[in-house]
Amino acid sequence: MNHLMNEPMNHLMNDFMTRKAGLMPEPSGGHSRPLHQPPPASGERYPLPQRAIRVLVVDDEPQIVRALVINLRARKYEVDAASDGATALQLAAACHPDVVLLDLGLPDMDGAEVIKGLRGWTRVPIIVLSARQASDEKVEALDAGADDYVTKPFGMDELLARLRAAVRRAAPGSDEDEAVLIETGSFTVDLAAKKVNRDGKDVRLTPTEWHLLEVLVRNTGRLISQKQLLQEVWGPAYGRETNYLRVYMAQLRRKLEADPAHPRHFITEPGMGYRFEP
Repeated sequence: MNHLMNEPMNHLMNDFMTRKAGLMPEPSGGHSRPLHQPPPASGERYPLPQRAIRVLVVDDEPQIVRALVINLRARKYEVDAASDGATALQLAAACHPDVVLLDLGLPDMDGAEVIKGLRGWTRVPIIVLSARQASDEKVEALDAGADDYVTKPFGMDELLARLRAAVRRAAPGSDEDEAVLIETGSFTVDLAAKKVNRDGKDVRLTPTEWHLLEVLVRNTGRLISQKQLLQEVWGPAYGRETNYLRVYMAQLRRKLEADPAHPRHFITEPGMGYRFEP
């Protein structure tokens, strides 16, 4: 008798466990979706995984390459490495990196040639890593199309910060591309209205001062070479008149910096150029 009474209960339990495993449709025309995976609510979207940033490291020193690869992969970057310029150009064409870390002293060609080769078809951010101290070599790399320059030996935190900034600037539709209002602790630049406000008051700038400020602000965080600034502001015939830059940068600092003698926003990279930091 007990056996006969327990049969319906056994049947119901087996039925329930089968549905729970997602192997049997629900009654009343239900779907065969497992119970632990409910359908998304109306308008809900499951988040897509963010694509990893791909970095191409170009250096012929194995110790530096190893250190960079370990540190970058630990922070979830995808990394490719090349020990010479020809391999670097091939990998860049095949893998389409989001940023390139490039040493200038390569065994088969100068790093500046690699920059020119890349700039023939891509605007990928290029950060130069080099032990070279001569200003003219640094300027040559920037003029060839490099976005930034970090001197060896370098701190990993500083390099990673420069890398993140370069990737942000290059991202399509990034806030920096769309920004028309740049704010610092002491002044605001309105690119659309062509106005500068400091401590609640408008600051009068000459047309040349404004043009110089605009070039720097639109490239926030990026090192702009002296030659590039001169040609952007004064025209293509200029490139060596660095005294112009010193005079006008001093005027901008006097008008906008809290302490012009120790600037926080208009930074000089000796022998290379200038950088704006908000």
